Amino acid sequence: MRDDSIELSLIGIGTGNPEHLTLQAVHALNEVDLILIPNKGSGKDDLAGLRQEICTQAITAPGPQIVEFDLPVRDPAIADYKARVDHWHDAIARVWIDTIRAHLPTKAARVGFLVWGDPSLYDSTMRIAERLKANQDITLKVIPGVTSIQALTAAHAIPVNEIGAPFTVTTGRQLRETGWPDSADTLVIMLDGECSFQAIDPTGVEIWWSAYAGMENQISRSGRLSAVSRDIIETRAHARAEHGWIMDIYLLRKTSA
Repeated sequence: MRDDSIELSLIGIGTGNPEHLTLQAVHALNEVDLILIPNKGSGKDDLAGLRQEICTQAITAPGPQIVEFDLPVRDPAIADYKARVDHWHDAIARVWIDTIRAHLPTKAARVGFLVWGDPSLYDSTMRIAERLKANQDITLKVIPGVTSIQALTAAHAIPVNEIGAPFTVTTGRQLRETGWPDSADTLVIMLDGECSFQAIDPTGVEIWWSAYAGMENQISRSGRLSAVSRDIIETRAHARAEHGWIMDIYLLRKTSA
């Protein structure tokens, strides 16, 4: 490693349950010099606290420095969605490099970042890390983690796909704006803050929904979409108000009945 280089490990940590950590992830957490933990602000500090708890359980003494940083927010004045996200990622990359240099200013460093779920699935941490390469010698390592899809299907004890059949993983925004895709009769919906299943015809559709999947406070509902959608909406709103944040995911499946 060069004297000024950074080895950045993006470590998948599952969905907040310390038991989701792989042995590879535990080893990576103990090998780094610095761990960065984002703080998303009031009402969401449980997320930083969960990452801190994972570090407490997984890291043995003396361990790395653990530093929290304030996560920039998206600029609502930027109307175009992709442009708004790109601007946000630029801001996050600047905070990352400033925080690393402030705490490891003069030597080669091994830095760890705990990624919810798996770094490859609907997560932009790798894209943000690529931005750092413009101003810093970066070597990127990625440690896979348990995904929220796995936690969802485990919570309901169901397979994600029918026998020999495809499934599609997409977002709430896509479901609202384009409807049910022709690619599959089974959909996994992520990043949905608006209960977008309300935008589709519920006839012949079943849903399996979980919030905080895989965690101690996991909540799950399932059944015919027409029968359970109202309960899911109300349960979700109550849980968000109680905890100040929510992470949820659901599977939709067209049935022959």
